[in-house]
Amino acid sequence: MKKFNFRKVLDGLTASSPGGSAGGGGAGGGSAHPGGTAGAAGTPREEIQETLTSDYFQTCKTVRHGFPYLPTALAFDPVQKILAIGTRTGAIRILGRPGVDCYCQHESGAAVLQLQFLINEGALVSACADDTLHLWNLRQKRPAILHSLKFNRERITYCHLPFQSKWLYVGTERGNTHIVNIESFILSGYVIMWNKAIELSTKTHPGPVVHLSDSPRDEGKLLIGYENGTVVFWDLRSKRADLRAYYDEAIHSVAWHHEGKQFMCSHSDGSLTLWNLKSPNRPFQTTIPHGKIQRDGKKPESCKPILKVEYKTCKNSEPFVIFSGGLSYDKACRRPSLTIMHGKAITVLEMDHPIVDFLTLCETPYPNEFQEPYAVVVLLEKDLIVVDLTQSNFPIFENPYPIDIHESPVTCTEYFADCPPDLIPVLYSVGAKHKKQGYSNKEWPISGGAWNLGAQTYPEIIITGHADGSVKFWDASAITLQMLYKLKTSKVFEKQKPGEGKATAEIVEEDPFAVQMMYWCPESRIFCVAGVSAYVVVYRFSKHEVNTEIASLEVRLQYEVEDIITPEPEIIPQFPDASSQLPSLKSLSGSTNTVACEGMMKDSIPCLSVKTRPVRMPPGYQADLVIQLVWVDGEPPQQITSLAVNSAYGLVAFGNCNGLAVVDFMQKTVLLSMGTLELYGSSDPYQRQPRSPRKSKQFAAGLTELSDSPVSLELERCKSPTSDHVNGHCTSPTSQSCSSGKRLSSADVSKANRRGPGRPPFRKAQSAACMEISLPVTTEENRENSFSRSRSSSVSSIDRDSKEAITALYFMESFARKNDSAVSPCLWVGTGLGMVLILSLNLPASDDLRQSEPVMVSPSGKILTLKGAVLTFACLDCTGTLIHPPYEVWRDPHSADDGEKTRKRKLVMHSPSSSQDMGDHQFAVICSEKQAKVFSLPSQTCLYVHNITETSFLLQADVVTLCNSVCLACFCANGHIMTLSLPSLRPLLDINYLPVTDMRIARTFCFSNEGQALYLSSPTEIQRLTYSQEMCDNLQDMLGDLFTPVETPEAQNRGFLKGLFGGSGQAFDREELFGEATAGKASRSLAQHIPGSGGIEGVRGAAGGVIGDLTRARIALDERGQKLGELDERTASMMASAEAFSKHAHEVMLKYKDKKWYQF
Repeated sequence: MKKFNFRKVLDGLTASSPGGSAGGGGAGGGSAHPGGTAGAAGTPREEIQETLTSDYFQTCKTVRHGFPYLPTALAFDPVQKILAIGTRTGAIRILGRPGVDCYCQHESGAAVLQLQFLINEGALVSACADDTLHLWNLRQKRPAILHSLKFNRERITYCHLPFQSKWLYVGTERGNTHIVNIESFILSGYVIMWNKAIELSTKTHPGPVVHLSDSPRDEGKLLIGYENGTVVFWDLRSKRADLRAYYDEAIHSVAWHHEGKQFMCSHSDGSLTLWNLKSPNRPFQTTIPHGKIQRDGKKPESCKPILKVEYKTCKNSEPFVIFSGGLSYDKACRRPSLTIMHGKAITVLEMDHPIVDFLTLCETPYPNEFQEPYAVVVLLEKDLIVVDLTQSNFPIFENPYPIDIHESPVTCTEYFADCPPDLIPVLYSVGAKHKKQGYSNKEWPISGGAWNLGAQTYPEIIITGHADGSVKFWDASAITLQMLYKLKTSKVFEKQKPGEGKATAEIVEEDPFAVQMMYWCPESRIFCVAGVSAYVVVYRFSKHEVNTEIASLEVRLQYEVEDIITPEPEIIPQFPDASSQLPSLKSLSGSTNTVACEGMMKDSIPCLSVKTRPVRMPPGYQADLVIQLVWVDGEPPQQITSLAVNSAYGLVAFGNCNGLAVVDFMQKTVLLSMGTLELYGSSDPYQRQPRSPRKSKQFAAGLTELSDSPVSLELERCKSPTSDHVNGHCTSPTSQSCSSGKRLSSADVSKANRRGPGRPPFRKAQSAACMEISLPVTTEENRENSFSRSRSSSVSSIDRDSKEAITALYFMESFARKNDSAVSPCLWVGTGLGMVLILSLNLPASDDLRQSEPVMVSPSGKILTLKGAVLTFACLDCTGTLIHPPYEVWRDPHSADDGEKTRKRKLVMHSPSSSQDMGDHQFAVICSEKQAKVFSLPSQTCLYVHNITETSFLLQADVVTLCNSVCLACFCANGHIMTLSLPSLRPLLDINYLPVTDMRIARTFCFSNEGQALYLSSPTEIQRLTYSQEMCDNLQDMLGDLFTPVETPEAQNRGFLKGLFGGSGQAFDREELFGEATAGKASRSLAQHIPGSGGIEGVRGAAGGVIGDLTRARIALDERGQKLGELDERTASMMASAEAFSKHAHEVMLKYKDKKWYQF
């Protein structure tokens, strides 16, 4: 493996650049380049060999989980047993057995109108809203388009591909029907024009084609349904209409009886009509299933349209008629429903969401046999359900796919790759007890494809926090997703009674329990949640049910403004008075009502009420402590912006834009509750002016000068990355004063984001708010009075607010002070202004005293600085190995065996991978929105600096392990994914991955170990990706196969008489009729053929001329070889049966050889 020598790099850097000061605040040495500046500002004491190089990194999407967003179309292959769903965004999801889940995307992004499988051929046709047909090859793990056909003059409305046919019928908006050869994807010259299909005497256009199907009895006859109620039975051979049927209501769908003598139509008045081919003048049966029968014998009243009907026959029972829609208009509150008519029984299945499409799954792929339906797949706008038709109560199948991610909107995510292996079975065992009953006992019918575990073996867990306060733990190992356990955090609070909302202290009207932040320690199984209503809940894991009261604490976090003396305007802008400090979160709410109540001022009351009675807590995560921030002098508590927990210390720390709180959750006491400024305290070596850090020599090299009017995290991060900065003022139009303070984009108010009133964007996304939200700023004169010397663009908006938020927290065994000789417990605190403070934690010496002796928290007096809000911390030992924070080994708090041994806490103080003696120094890695720095501890010298971005800002940064080494992974608001080596901060990867078009991506993007990451690509889907070259290389092995060789079931023997009189279906030769020799060529201007870029045909890199032809020939040979193999097997079995027959015939001949004819 290639080793990297630091000393040489440092020598090179220092020789080629102006030397960086050891004092460390700035960009040090290093030459500027587009990726930012890197430099060394000090010299490491010894050589550290880095093993990661750029060859280890590559980004690619791995798998997408969840429900396809905005679905539009549905298709099923009854032989392969795989399901395809098309969406409004041009995506296709193909699902088989659990683990077989494939996502493909049309480049055009046009909505998918219809999908049609080539049954048992490993191919799929999609028709899109841009009037293009695409042929997808499914015989590879990542499907690709083989051919496309773009219609230029007509709009596609309906497609039909008969079973085992290579000719696709395409109906258009003009009422014409075209025929496409599936193999070559070229249009046939055979066209059925609308004016030829309808009677000449008809004066009006019949409307678009809404249905096409060939007769089950005779493939040479095509049934064409037109929107206005006309049905034409077209004879393809003679090119004329055999019969025409007219009905005065618009047609939505048509379905055949399997014998091909009758068909059923569904109409816009809620009626179903049954037609007989022998008497097409009028339907021989008309019903309005949900219509009220009038007393005077008139026609039943009309109902809502029946959008689709399916007519499926059974050998041993009445046929099934299944339809969607058709409910009575007077039942306005009725939910969308699917009606199943079986004999005289009518069952209405009410759905939670509107029905997009449904399909009946049948035992046979042949349309001319008894269909024997066994299930109905119903695609809803936000769900997929499968109904079991074989049981009389029509139960639904338990869905094995993770399509309920969005059951409540996702508000935050965490991703843990390579976590302790015992966690998944433990979480599953407590989650399995909450399984619902009443599902069908049959196997899930969509069981196609093949999936194996692949080479990747480490366990992975994804945690999603939701708007209703629920938290879901998912097993994400080996690129699958399965729900393990669901925790409802709202259960610790009293339910609010309707109508009380205005009178209580709530700061959020909608979704007051939304999960804003989560912190999980997998080793100790401590879990912590910060909610949108300014509370933190600490959970412990237990396998035993308990009945107990919930401990709660109230914390008062106040930004002290009384003792601030306002200096001269030219030095510092006037500090706005407290009354104007009603939180900026109101400006994000979309709600115009303020929270101030009439009557007395609210003070020292929390936003929600914790349950006071004993609560039954089932096995799993049980609330140990609830900490709530309270109202202060009529001001609501500000939402929590950072959170950290440490099980070894027994402490939880959280901060917001007012300050920091540290709570001892073992003793249930508040140790610290301080405003951000108080944290600097008198120990601040640089005499700060009130409210902000001041320029000093220590800062000179880096964060040039700070405005003396600090900015809150939200405003600093909401700055437009494209804004112009003139003398430090942001002149972007998005930062202009906005009198109402409530300029919101439609995207924000939409239900998709579900940010209730009073809710700012969640933490990880606050920088990206500029894309959707314009925050109010202080008045113009305030901005003009601001400190306006030249300074870094990252702090140019500091003059726009008045609070310094706590943005990052990290518990660590570290050197708290400059001259410390040994590590001690510390809390690292990062703020929205790039300040880093180290708090020293003085814990009781022995475990016995931990429950009684107080823990002391004291600032160490040292401040480090970076540009932009601090995002993350990490510590490396002197060998460059990541040091994990100490933790307590999990033990069940309610274990029945409560002896001395179990009560003793077992602590792991540092990473097992590092040596017992961690050496005499550490590296502290700190990353902000703009910059990464590595400091040497205890000297606190800045060794390395890398300016990550000047024009944008980071949304997410994490120190992660990869290939037994460690790196810093960053996701930038401009869509770049970057990795930097540690500790030298060399750029290893910088790739423009995706533009952050949505706050949701910014809010949910997270990195994990082993090169894994994820984000919410839509409100209903999680997109996983990798930035590891090794995983990209192994991805093919991990993905499921969509196509597996399955023999097509043989058609039933139709019998001699049926074959003789049942129509001439077998003699119909489509090739002869539609081929170029007979039908001629279609007009070139009608449709344009576009060769596909992928498929097995992706082999044809130089897809022209002879090479392309050879490749096509080779593929054809492969497929022919596969078919020949099948033919060999069949031939062998036929020979065996022929031999048996010959032997039997010979025996019979010998038996009767010498007998006369009259002796038989």
